[in-house]
Order: sequence, then structure tokens, then C-alpha cells
Amino acid sequence: MTVGLFVWGFGALFYLLGFFHRVAPAVITSELMRDFQISAAALGNLSAFYFYSYVFMQVPTGILADRWGPRRLLTAGALIASVGAVIFALAPTFGWAGVGRFLIGGSVAVAFVGLLKVAVGWFAPNRFALVSGLALFFGIVGAVFAGPPLRILVDHFGWRSVVLFSAVTTLLVGAGTWLFVRDYPHEKGYLDFSNPPSHAKQKPGSGILADLIEVFTYRNTILLFLIPGGMVGCVLTFSGLWGVPYLATVHGTSPAVAATLTSLLLVAWAVGGPFFGWLSDRLGNRKSLYVAGCGISVIGWIVIVMVNGLSLVSLSVVLWVTGFASGSMIISFAFVKESVPVRLSGTVSGVVNMGVMTGPMILQPAVGWVLDRMWAGDIASGVRVYSIDAYRSGFALMLAWITLSFVLLFFTRETGCRQTVE
Repeated sequence: MTVGLFVWGFGALFYLLGFFHRVAPAVITSELMRDFQISAAALGNLSAFYFYSYVFMQVPTGILADRWGPRRLLTAGALIASVGAVIFALAPTFGWAGVGRFLIGGSVAVAFVGLLKVAVGWFAPNRFALVSGLALFFGIVGAVFAGPPLRILVDHFGWRSVVLFSAVTTLLVGAGTWLFVRDYPHEKGYLDFSNPPSHAKQKPGSGILADLIEVFTYRNTILLFLIPGGMVGCVLTFSGLWGVPYLATVHGTSPAVAATLTSLLLVAWAVGGPFFGWLSDRLGNRKSLYVAGCGISVIGWIVIVMVNGLSLVSLSVVLWVTGFASGSMIISFAFVKESVPVRLSGTVSGVVNMGVMTGPMILQPAVGWVLDRMWAGDIASGVRVYSIDAYRSGFALMLAWITLSFVLLFFTRETGCRQTVE
């Protein structure tokens, strides 16, 4: 277990850095809009460049994880991510900034699926949901660093210097991954939890396209592709881009306080992920627990977006409960892994993670588009200011998707925490 955590930890550090880049634009919205002279819609697209490539890479990543193993994927991803971070930090124009974000997103796309594939090799099957939750925890620690700590560092050193430092850190993580990570315990002289050839061996005559088509023949794959996108889309659209200016407008908070509140949402998400993963494994249930978590999240987002006059204490409590309940989305990965043949675990993990990231990829620029459509012409310090009604209209898109997620959960097929397809 200790050696497994050490090996798995390098991928977890890479995932942490990827999450840092994912939500960093939320804290530096003013700097980005000012430096590149862009509107809310353009800022939403700049942030979403990360998700465009991230989503595109999920299925190839899952397939390659099944066929090549996670070590090479994680190492290559870290190296390319460091290059993307350098381009973003030095970008003289909006176009170059987009290129940097695109490279970062596409390269860190391998992190989560690689982590899940390492978990298949290095941990017992009854630990999979818990380890998936711990992966989310590491990722959100990165997101928390992209909150108040990033704001403090940016105030002292500027956003470009901080992003350059993250590039160096990512490069070091990539080097450590190549040196210390192995795909299976036997490569370090330990006994395997499962027989590696059974995971690596493909069905006779199968190919990449055939594998992809096959995973979609299982009902849970389709549903669990759509469901987590609504939950994660809400969390990352709010905490990763539009929550800070929304809280400043609606509740009159400073950027630092608003960043703290959005980080609270992320911390709760980080705690909720391992908890729901552990509880799901312990109870031997996926569906009911997921339905409960998603239902609480729907109610929480309605309160956050639509209820007037919340005190900061009340708002903090609602953000915490909503974030914690949103951690139930981590059940998706164990749920879907048990719904398809084991040899396709990487492929189906990539498919579901593609659905996860489709949420923020669509919602971040969509909310920005609505904000620009409803902009009344107000400007402060060279940055557009949007009304409460504009924010609520934009966030209505979030509410619609997460409500759909809740409804679709009732159509999933329970696995009982057992591999239902061999």
C-alpha cells in the first residue's frame, strides 16, 4: 500500500498541477482582460481552450493507457504541459495565450485517466472508488492553490512569473514520473493485485475504434458520460471563472474574499470525493448514493444562484454543502468501470472523463456569452461590469444541466460494487 501510494503520488502531483491551471483564470480575470483587451465571452473562450483540448484527448488517452500503460503517458503529458505553461506565461497576444492554454489542457488530460490506470495495477479492486476520490482530493488541492495563495503571489510577483514557476515544477514532476513510476507492482519486484496480461490483452481482432464502439454498447457508459458533466460543469464554471466576479457584484466582497469563498467550494468538493468513494465501497452501492449527492447539489446551486439576501456565513455553509455533495460525482469512475469488461477500463475512464470536462468546456464560454449579451455598458478600471440579472441568466444554464444529470441518474443500472461484465 505504501509503495503503491508513492508510485501513484507522482501522477497525483501532476493532476494537482493540472487542476491549478484549470481554475487559475478565475483569480486573474482582471489581469487577463486588461492585458489582452478582451471581453467576458473572449475570457470564457481563453479559459475554455484548456477544456477543448482536454476533452478531445480523453478517449485517445484512455485507449493509450490500455495499450501502452500510464507511465509513458504521464511523463509525456508533464513535459508538454510545462511547454504550454511557458507559452501561456510569455504570451504577447490573446492568440498565443490560447495556444498555451490549449497545450496545457491537452497534456494534463492524461493525468486523471493515468491515475485510474495506475490504481487498477497498484491497489486492490475494493479500494478503487476510494483511490479515485483521493485523486480528486489532490486535484482540488491544486485548485485551492489557484485561489487565495495564487492571488497573493500574483499581487507580489505578477501572474506571468507565477505561471513560469508552475512550468518548472511540472517539468520536475515529469522527470520524477519517468524515474519512479511503473505500470504494475511486478516491475518493482512486488506481487501484482491482478494479472497484468489480462488487463493489457485485447479481444482477438479488436482495434481502437472497435474498443470505443464496444464501451458505448453498455447503457451506463452513455449515461455516465452525460451525468458528471452537469455536476463538474457547475463547480468549475463557478469556482473556475465566474464565481469571483459574481460574488463581488452580488455580495459586495473583495476579490480576495470572493476567491476564499470559491476555494471553500473546492475544498468541500475535495473532501466529498474521498468520502463518497469510501462510503460507496463500504455500502456496496453506487446508484443511490450518487442520486442523493446530485440531488443535494441541485438544491444547493438553486440557493446560491437564486436566493437573495444570504449572509456570508449562510453562503459559506451552502457553498460547503454543495461542494461536498458534488464530490459524489467521483462514483462515476468506479460505477462505469464495473459496467464494462476490465480490459476496457482505461478506454471507458477516458470516455467518462471526457463527459466530465465537457461540462465546464461548454458552460464557461456559454455563461460569458450570456453576460456579454446582457451587458449594460458599465466599466470599472477598464473591465466590464455585469448585473445580477445577467449572472443569474448565465447561471441558469448550469442549473439546467445539473437538473438533467439528476434525472438521468435514475436510468443507470446498479452494479453493487462488483464487476458485472468480464
